[in-house]
Amino acid sequence: MMDQSKAAGNYILMVSCKGTYGIVAAIGNFLADRGCYITSMSQFDDEQTDMYFSRVTFTTNPERGPSLQELREAFKATAKTFGMEWQIYDPSERPKVLIMVSKFDHCLEDLFYRQKTGELKIEVTAVVSNHLDMKAFVESNGVKFHYLPVTSETKAEQEQKLLSIVEETNSELVVLARYMQILSNDLCKKLSGKAINIHHSFLPGFKGAKPYHQAYDRGVKLIGATAHYVTADLDEGPIIEQVVERVDHAFLPEDLVAAGRDSERLALARAVKSHIERRVFLNGHRTIVFR
Repeated sequence: MMDQSKAAGNYILMVSCKGTYGIVAAIGNFLADRGCYITSMSQFDDEQTDMYFSRVTFTTNPERGPSLQELREAFKATAKTFGMEWQIYDPSERPKVLIMVSKFDHCLEDLFYRQKTGELKIEVTAVVSNHLDMKAFVESNGVKFHYLPVTSETKAEQEQKLLSIVEETNSELVVLARYMQILSNDLCKKLSGKAINIHHSFLPGFKGAKPYHQAYDRGVKLIGATAHYVTADLDEGPIIEQVVERVDHAFLPEDLVAAGRDSERLALARAVKSHIERRVFLNGHRTIVFR
């Protein structure tokens, strides 16, 4: 049976460029001239950077409409006129995602669950870890597990192996599902815009060992989690999603940890979903996320 989204000719166009007159008309005319029907269009003009961002979903006639490759080839002329960064995606094609994890299992297991239920329409290509704790779980789900232990002496070698796995599996996204190793600056640059990390969020911020216990000692009233693209600045990459929860004096450290796990799961899943649905644009150190 043919995939219904492919049969209907559904596609997603992502465009970013310097803001100027005629962009919307050019996109609309291009699609109309090829018998395409726009089903949704989200756009944003950033006055601070003078950049224009747009996400367009559209359908083609499944019998006589242009193919994806024909659309991509034809759009090059329009893109060149406006200096666009762009891509046209077929949402029926599941993005290939590689997951990294250490010992904490909650984010990894949540991603697998959402993938199985169809909430996250992804193909998990592999799981890479610096520990063996999650090996049995990963392999029981039919996914290849790669054990890459990291020391200061082996870090460069293991990161090169990681990049080889990303390339061999044709993974377009790397998800750090509580992977507790700092990536090198070089690796962060190579994965720019292609790797998402999750970490706890507090006001004030607490770093180091047992952050939830530090938060308890300070009597925090808000906890949460932040999902962001990986950069060389630790935990300071462009933010995709944040989740917060109110807590009070009755929350013991273990209660804060439990609430934090829930926030981390939700924030990471939402960020991955936004990315694979082509809703996220990088805008310098910031992101544009269309809902």
